[in-house]
Amino acid sequence: MAPSSPAAAAVAEGDEQQQQQIVAAAAAAKKGGGKRGRREMRRIEDATSRQVTFSKRRSGLLKKAFELGVLCDAEVALIVFSPRGRLYEYASAPDLQKTIDRYLNHTKGTSANEKTVEQPAAGVQMCRSEATALKHKIDAIEAYQRKLSGEGLGSCSAHELQELELQLEKSLSCIRQKKQQKMLDKILELKEKERKLLTENVVLREEYKALPLLELATAAAAERSPDGAGAEEAEEDERRLHYMEVETELVIGRPGSSS
Repeated sequence: MAPSSPAAAAVAEGDEQQQQQIVAAAAAAKKGGGKRGRREMRRIEDATSRQVTFSKRRSGLLKKAFELGVLCDAEVALIVFSPRGRLYEYASAPDLQKTIDRYLNHTKGTSANEKTVEQPAAGVQMCRSEATALKHKIDAIEAYQRKLSGEGLGSCSAHELQELELQLEKSLSCIRQKKQQKMLDKILELKEKERKLLTENVVLREEYKALPLLELATAAAAERSPDGAGAEEAEEDERRLHYMEVETELVIGRPGSSS
């Protein structure tokens, strides 16, 4: 058998491509002929129809994911939230979280992963920056307080020492003013107490002056009343009884001798 020429080979190749195109067109025509019509991809307005469609499509999606994992030995993870917020999930691996972690590690550094962790990372970085700035402020305040107390002045320049001196003078001035104000307040308080005591003293003097007159009036009232007379007689009897109980003894002889 003689070898074919290049022209014959080209013709054969063209026929083969034409046959492939015809087969592909026939398959497409056959596939399109079996369809009832394309559904418009938009949100289903009827709530009942929407729920039914979701249930059917969800079941089909889970079935396809299961088949993909079993037939192709692929690690598949599927997460679906219903319109009412109910969670549906499927994982070919024993743990869905491991698949999610694998995805995050695989996409680390990509734009999708950066969007996922951008806000938490920014918040953590902001907190760290604020903590560092606050620590620096605290250290500076503590160092300044040590300098005001006379510690750590070796590293200070002449200008810094002058500023410390001015600050101390201002502090002393404020302390003196506060002390004077406290002393004035105390003096006013003592003066107020003195005024009250003087007023009470005047009242007591007036009461003391009126006391003899009150006693005289009480005595006169007692003399006029029978109860007062009986009281005086009882007191006189008591004095007489006391005199009678006193022991008296008469001694005749020289002083120092006994009878």
